Amino acid sequence: MEVTGYQTKTWRVALCHACSVLTAGLLLVLFHWKPSLEVQAKCKPCALGQADWVIIRDRFGQCFTTRVHTEALGEGSLEHHPGAKLEDRRSSIAIGMSDEEESRDTIRLHEKEEKNILRYYLFEGMRYIWIERRQAYCKVSVLDEGWTCADLHLSQAGLDQQDHNTRRKIYGPNLIEVPVKSYARLLVEEVLNPFYIFQVFSIVLWVCDAYYYYAACIFLISTISLGLSLYETRKQSATLQNMAKMSVGVRVHRPSGEEMVVSSADLVPGDCISLPTDGMLVPCDAALLTGECMVNESMLTGESVPVMKTPLPAGSQAASTIYSPEEHRRHTLFCGTQVIQAKSYVGREVLAVVTRTGFCTAKGDLISSILYPKPVSFKFYKDAVKFVLFLAILAFIGTLYSILILVKNQVPVGQIIIRALDLVTVIVPPALPAAMTVGTIYAQNRLKKQGIFCISPPRINLCGKIRLVCFDKVSLGQCCGTTVSSSGGWPEPTTLFLQTGTLTEEGLDVWGVVPLENNHFMPIVHEPRCLPAGPLLYSLATCHTISLLRTQPIGDPVDLKMVESTGWRLEMMEEEEGELPAFQQFGTKVLAVMKPPPEEEQPRDRKHQSPVGILRRFPFSSSLQRMSVLVKLPGEASAHVYIKGAPEMVASLCRKETVPVDFSQMLRHYTTDGFRVLGLACKPLSTVTTFEEALQLPRDSVESSLTFLGFLVMKNVLKPESAPVIHLLRNANIRPVMVTGDNMLTAVNVAKSCRMVEPEERVIFVNASPPSHDKPAALKFILAEHSQGEEQPEGLHRQDGCFVQPQPCHFALNGKSFAVVCEHFADLLPKILIRATVFARMSPDQKTQLVCSLQELNYCVGMCGDGANDCGALKAADVGISLSEAEASVASPFTSRVANIECVPTVIREGRCSLVTSFGVFKYMALYSLVQFVSVLLLYTINTNLSDFQFLFFDLIITTTVAVLMGRTGPAQELGVERPQGALISILVLGSLLLQTALLITVQVLSYFITISQSWYVPLNSTVTAPQNLPNYENTVLFCVTGFQYLILAVAMSKGYPFREPLYTNVLFLVVLILLFGLMIWLTLYPLGFPKTLLKLQGIDDLNFKLLLLGIAALNFFAAFVLETALDHGLLSCLRKLRRKKVSKKLFKRLEKELSQQQPSWPPLNEPLFATPKMSIAVR
Repeated sequence: MEVTGYQTKTWRVALCHACSVLTAGLLLVLFHWKPSLEVQAKCKPCALGQADWVIIRDRFGQCFTTRVHTEALGEGSLEHHPGAKLEDRRSSIAIGMSDEEESRDTIRLHEKEEKNILRYYLFEGMRYIWIERRQAYCKVSVLDEGWTCADLHLSQAGLDQQDHNTRRKIYGPNLIEVPVKSYARLLVEEVLNPFYIFQVFSIVLWVCDAYYYYAACIFLISTISLGLSLYETRKQSATLQNMAKMSVGVRVHRPSGEEMVVSSADLVPGDCISLPTDGMLVPCDAALLTGECMVNESMLTGESVPVMKTPLPAGSQAASTIYSPEEHRRHTLFCGTQVIQAKSYVGREVLAVVTRTGFCTAKGDLISSILYPKPVSFKFYKDAVKFVLFLAILAFIGTLYSILILVKNQVPVGQIIIRALDLVTVIVPPALPAAMTVGTIYAQNRLKKQGIFCISPPRINLCGKIRLVCFDKVSLGQCCGTTVSSSGGWPEPTTLFLQTGTLTEEGLDVWGVVPLENNHFMPIVHEPRCLPAGPLLYSLATCHTISLLRTQPIGDPVDLKMVESTGWRLEMMEEEEGELPAFQQFGTKVLAVMKPPPEEEQPRDRKHQSPVGILRRFPFSSSLQRMSVLVKLPGEASAHVYIKGAPEMVASLCRKETVPVDFSQMLRHYTTDGFRVLGLACKPLSTVTTFEEALQLPRDSVESSLTFLGFLVMKNVLKPESAPVIHLLRNANIRPVMVTGDNMLTAVNVAKSCRMVEPEERVIFVNASPPSHDKPAALKFILAEHSQGEEQPEGLHRQDGCFVQPQPCHFALNGKSFAVVCEHFADLLPKILIRATVFARMSPDQKTQLVCSLQELNYCVGMCGDGANDCGALKAADVGISLSEAEASVASPFTSRVANIECVPTVIREGRCSLVTSFGVFKYMALYSLVQFVSVLLLYTINTNLSDFQFLFFDLIITTTVAVLMGRTGPAQELGVERPQGALISILVLGSLLLQTALLITVQVLSYFITISQSWYVPLNSTVTAPQNLPNYENTVLFCVTGFQYLILAVAMSKGYPFREPLYTNVLFLVVLILLFGLMIWLTLYPLGFPKTLLKLQGIDDLNFKLLLLGIAALNFFAAFVLETALDHGLLSCLRKLRRKKVSKKLFKRLEKELSQQQPSWPPLNEPLFATPKMSIAVR
């Protein structure tokens, strides 16, 4: 954001008020349209530190203005970290930020009258405060960016009252305030919209020109539409306000030891809150310090499965670990989520420290993204504005012509002015903006019926331009809870809900366990309950984060399946007065106990009697790709640690000698067949004997020097819909790309199964390694053989340095390689992205980065995934589709309730249909204006005009009904290779408009000359003007001809094939067209009493002439239809052949062409490429 400061000058303000009075309020309207102009007029630029107003230009180039507020802080202070000791507190404000010189800065805020003065402004709900040393306004959340986990643990004592009051002034109230404007304010803002100002101007003009009925009708319609628009806007704001509003009583700790119940609106970062055991709605973002919580995060992520939250790491590592809500999301309670149950295991309470409040919270971020969405940049909308300007220029030329004609006809000056301005209202159709959204509204309703909800209708048109779709592996049908979670090899229980499948079947079943004996893999055991008592069985029974909610086990579906396969059962320890009972069996407290199945359910030869106690859990982390538990067996003094996670990660933490030599080969054997594989390991912990000791242990000391135990193999089946949908997209020339957090070979297998990679197509692994102290970063392209993969590239069969690939090839790379390529091979990144189909082990941030990189290549990118892990990517994509049960997932513009990828082609077809409809309606509205413009100019030339009811008949009965019903035609059933056009200013559209205009001018002029050549023709009285000289022959003939022209254009512009169904499928439109054609034929041949008088039509007795008029209309119909068809099919391709082939504006097309022509073919296989220093610097 670019922020400029301005200081108010009294004389400038007075001058602006004077000018507003002199211009009768026009200046105020101008200021309303462009608020930055008002600030520039009333203030002079100044340093940000002294500014009263700021002008903010955001990254999309939009300008906003906001007032700077000041507040006295008194003697209060804010220490860098929330757990500051009382004696350390100073009178100045200390603000934590990582600076190059110092990590902790003490910053004295603006001094005024020897008091601390806080300067801040509010923008899009967020508070920005002035930081003197940085000489900049920063988000208030920077104040808590430097907190470490140890700092947060220190804040258990809470804040004293003075400190709390100071922070309250700095951070503001903990509220997510959605402004709901009053009807009066909304009315003023809406009426000052240029469109409505033009409407008011038109109505005044029509009244002056005695078009009373027409003016009254348009006024009535405008008022109704304005009223509906205001009601809808206010209703949406009120709904959002209710969704955001939250005020609950919260128990807060104070350093004196007392507890207070305060309103959640008064919470500030650093407050220590106590969570009730029966749960609560979380009113802020908070880090959990003690106890465990089961949280329902569906409001934020659309995930239906509750998530287990554990305390923030304490002990030695906490002092150096900077707290980050994303990194520590398994220890963070997010605002707007529901704590279902809270359990304290040490001490009497479950405590959390407030880290973020108001719009800085996770919920605030979501509300903000709804209130202030990313603007949709689409060429179609920009071209529409240019086109209206072009029509305005035409109107100006027409006005000059009409002035000359009217002066020649000696019309009074007042009448000339009214007539000239009237032309402007004829050619710029006021209903154009409304008509253009018709197609989108119909598409939105059709999608809703199919269970696809859209919260951003303008994006429906963008769907028609999609060139590439990224799928999460899960969207293709992974089970609930598989690895979409970032870079993890093991699903994060927060990804639960949506992973009901973005490509694989719901429900991941345990296929078996591969045990070890004497450091060698044994045959797979399909029934884990048949395993002997020992580390492998105990790891399956205990290494999970399942909890009980009212006796029902809840947790990650993979965990549930794993425990179910062993037959063991979970028992949570009931709390007594807030503490766990000292459990006799284990000689210490335990969190939970896993009990073996009843004897009758156990295999005959295997009898397990002893239960296992769980002391501590380290939940799954995306960045660590693993989870672990500390357990204790009865009668044993020391504890054991069990770990599960991505096989490569687990093996790297084990002692070398415990990992079998054929580890990679065995892993590849299962992953190549598409199985999900998790590694298991263990080690004894002689240092830990009690529950308290387990709580003090840092995670990294637990997860090292392990003994490898074997693999847990899980089977996922591809959803039946996935392969046909991918095949359909590929046939339509839409590129599917898989982005997953899973293992590379599993991802490649799923890509092959769902036909993203066809059997005859090659897969090339892109392996990039970061620079080491003596070597630069290296990049290698390795051809995948059936038995090889990324895990052991050195064992590959080597090809010649350069290999010519006759078939298309697909690149596959993982998150680590992607990061190295982005940083050190920036010049090769576009080429790799053009060919890459599989991205494995990708973290959520990398998914977002990938979407943005593809957009830089000018792809219109769609993203289909769950609302949990892919929030960033779904928002960044041009079209984000979230598979969720929620009616509207705030994570993305589209939400499909049906959890499979069939929604993707549906959305694309609807997008194409909506885009073509918008084009058709736009062309129709433009041509309708031109038809009326030409007929009015012709009538002005002979000093007459259309009557009041003729205007009304054309505008309301014909044009409005036709324009509204035209968009009802549904999308074509098949998805073709062709894409609809996205630019209005193009040869095809402009050619069509110009030729159609030439045709309609010819027909109108021809009809006029045929009329005046008739023997019965009587010239009109040109000494008076319309409506005095109505009815007359010229007016009646032009009325009949133009009436037909409006209907002919409606048919010609309602294109069916290839993007929409044929016209006859839109039954209502067809019926209305037939009725209107019938009405026009009747008005031409036999106009009867009342309609004839009302429309002021001249009776014509010559039947042959009237039939001739019908013949001209039929000829016009045929010519218009032939013209559109010829333009669509033949004419344009001929022009393209004649013209030199232009270089595509799309970067990806130029790169594709370059790669196809490159000799020798790219990439060079098995030849390492090394990064040059220049390559690396280019990106940094």
